[in-house]
Amino acid sequence: MTKRPDGTWDKSSLPSRHVTEGPARAPHRSYYYAMGLGSREIAQPFVGVASCWNEAAPCNTALMRQAQAASVGVKAAGGTPREFCTITVTDGIAMGHEGMHSSLPSRDLIADSVELTMRGHGYDALVGVAGCDKSLPGMMMAMLRLNVPSVFLYGGSIMPGRLDGQDITVQDVFEAVGQFSAGKISEERLCQVEEHACPGDGACGGQFTANTMACVSEAIGLALPLSSALPAVFESRDAYARALGEAVMKLIEMNLRPRDICTRKAFENAAVVVAATGGSTNGGLHLPAMANECGVEFTLKDMAEIFKRTPYIADLKPGGRYVAKDMGEAGGVPMLMRTLLDASLLHGDCMTVTGKTLAENLKDVVWRADQVVIRPVSNPLLPTGGVVGLWGSLAPDGAIVKVAGLNHTKHRGPARVFDGEEACFAAVQKEDYQDNDVLVIRYEGPKGGPGMREMLSTTAALYGQGRTEKLALITDGRFSGATRGLCIGHVGPEAAVGGPIGLIQDGDMISIDADAGTIELEVDPIELEKRRSHWKPRETNYNSGAIWKFAQLVGPAHLGAVTNPGFSGETHVYADL
Repeated sequence: MTKRPDGTWDKSSLPSRHVTEGPARAPHRSYYYAMGLGSREIAQPFVGVASCWNEAAPCNTALMRQAQAASVGVKAAGGTPREFCTITVTDGIAMGHEGMHSSLPSRDLIADSVELTMRGHGYDALVGVAGCDKSLPGMMMAMLRLNVPSVFLYGGSIMPGRLDGQDITVQDVFEAVGQFSAGKISEERLCQVEEHACPGDGACGGQFTANTMACVSEAIGLALPLSSALPAVFESRDAYARALGEAVMKLIEMNLRPRDICTRKAFENAAVVVAATGGSTNGGLHLPAMANECGVEFTLKDMAEIFKRTPYIADLKPGGRYVAKDMGEAGGVPMLMRTLLDASLLHGDCMTVTGKTLAENLKDVVWRADQVVIRPVSNPLLPTGGVVGLWGSLAPDGAIVKVAGLNHTKHRGPARVFDGEEACFAAVQKEDYQDNDVLVIRYEGPKGGPGMREMLSTTAALYGQGRTEKLALITDGRFSGATRGLCIGHVGPEAAVGGPIGLIQDGDMISIDADAGTIELEVDPIELEKRRSHWKPRETNYNSGAIWKFAQLVGPAHLGAVTNPGFSGETHVYADL
């Protein structure tokens, strides 16, 4: 695919030739004339500009503006932008009720809908603008699946709220619910917290899932350097969006595609950044899912090995003191990666969407001693990453826990078993549990939930009650990036397929050692086999519709909870049609 000396494009190998070239495509071209395009625009590469704009939550409300700015960049560089939207399910609003069953399935639906729009209309390249927990990985999964030249843009974080001279986030609101239930604050105070926590557009401000995956987008090479730094409300973000539109046109000329960029080394770089920032445990779900799309073998086990050797150096909430805005002002992901690269913790030879390697992108980044958010590798918050993988008799396929800011890393106690989050949350609200308990929430995995719900309402209530240092919580579901405490998720195999978590009984002793990476169910194997012989699959309320469909297709969490074979099942790649 080349650009001719006269500035026109040879589309003989571009997908859009199927809808724009030759006499047989006159009906197709008539539609483009109807939308105001002329023959010159029709002859240019078509760039899909996909955003997850909606009015469901503030993470998404600034995305349309930025998508339109990206379209300006595409046009300025000689391309024809074609804007479209896809869905988002926002965890902050889906949290704590049946809506959370929709969250993880939305990731794959976002990838699927972007794929279908691109395929159906023959677009040649993709700009993806996303702002929420599942829309970031979903958009990047689509890029890797289609393998057309692509650039990703994070819509930006929210500004921190201010109350009594302190920064607050939505995490504080969830924890205030626990404080209120424990009688520690008044209803009036709870209302003050909820009214001040979220001041405008943007995704949740701590190093929760959205900001974790935004850092991943830069580290893995799909986003422009520093593009995740500015909050959503800053209209100066639009300059990044325009630059992104211009960048994708250069990628078409270079024929540089996502799978050229997202190699095994690039995935390793992404995992290093998740660990170094104390990022969300959901990174352990989304990176394997992205890898599935492009033929890179990268599982939870692979990530855990990288976590072990990566220092935790970014002092970010929920375990630390600062929010995403502060990280951006400290130099953002480039500053973080500069210190990691200097310590030989990153692969500097990985290609990025700038057309340069990661090391080339960072060569002019100078360490700033005046900032306090990002520490040097020589003085980490923890010598090993802020996220840890666990294996043992309770989790043969693994589990994951965020240890950033955590003092309570070892625990042994009796199980208190709940089939579903609601039962556990009700017990927590009444403080109907004992110190030293291990609260077990099961049948919340990808199949059993269905949808692998997050448990922030429960964990935040525990934190608000001041009890997280005295107990542990495990689940085959997920935890929000805003969760703190000894909260272990992604336990696999899940209860719905007969995993050990489904065989636990009240009183069984469970031992956890996040330092050693172990999680054990202290029950005799003969007794477990006896219980297994009486175990039966559990029915859910989702026996039709999208969530039922997800449950039929979804795989295990340690492989990313994916719903399609990905690269292993490919017989063609869209970009080469």
